Amino acid sequence: MAEAEPRGIITIDDPDDPRLSDYTGLTDVELRRKREPAEGLFIAEGEKVIRRAKLAGYEMRSMLLSAKWVDVMRDVIDEVPAPVYAVAPDLAEQVTGYHVHRGALASMQRKPLPTSDELLTTARRVVVMESVNDHTNIGAIFRSAAALGMDAVLLSPDCADPLYRRSVKVSMGAVFSVPYARLDAWPKSLETVRDAGFELLALTPAEQAKSLDEVAPHRMDRVALMLGAEGEGLSTKALMAADEWVRIPMAHGVDSLNVGAAAAVAFYAVATGRPEL
Repeated sequence: MAEAEPRGIITIDDPDDPRLSDYTGLTDVELRRKREPAEGLFIAEGEKVIRRAKLAGYEMRSMLLSAKWVDVMRDVIDEVPAPVYAVAPDLAEQVTGYHVHRGALASMQRKPLPTSDELLTTARRVVVMESVNDHTNIGAIFRSAAALGMDAVLLSPDCADPLYRRSVKVSMGAVFSVPYARLDAWPKSLETVRDAGFELLALTPAEQAKSLDEVAPHRMDRVALMLGAEGEGLSTKALMAADEWVRIPMAHGVDSLNVGAAAAVAFYAVATGRPEL
């Protein structure tokens, strides 16, 4: 049975309470992948991520807190009209399907995505991802994109959701800092990117690719850096659509880096403000 507490906190002790429906089965990737975009929500986990989502202008639907986090989040509670549900840690685990060690979750309302044309109008440094469907890699790439000055991210239709809980968590909320859009037709949509004045650089470990230092993308006016999925890399069609193939020189017989690590190195190479080596 739920009861209202002072200052707008609602204590819930029933895991089947319908008010907790936004938080059910958070570890069921297939369920959440279908449900969250359809219902227009995403889950922010942890104090910093919740605050960053709020600062980025996302509307809060509700918060789910363990008791010790109520005081920590008091200022947020006082500022937003959304209901706040206080639950015991074991009940939170029953509802979500995992141990919520950060003790704070928020259900946030998604915003309409901009179009790729809107982003390309003002951007100069763009990330283009093809078939990156690992949520950890998506989060890591967004975090590096934000930190290293990339202006926007364009996703092929089959890329993972940047607002899935794992992606948001790994990015530490950086997915809220870099605007992104979906490309509807792949790889035909790359023509739109080129028509907007961008050089399409495909990141690949292929031997025939030029090193990033040789290509010197930081001197180019507009750059779209293309990244493929872990293991498979960019498809043949995507590679053929590129203006140039670029690679990160490797040592000690290593043939490639994890796509998240490679992205960070490449983003630094295309940054306009980096010092000359």
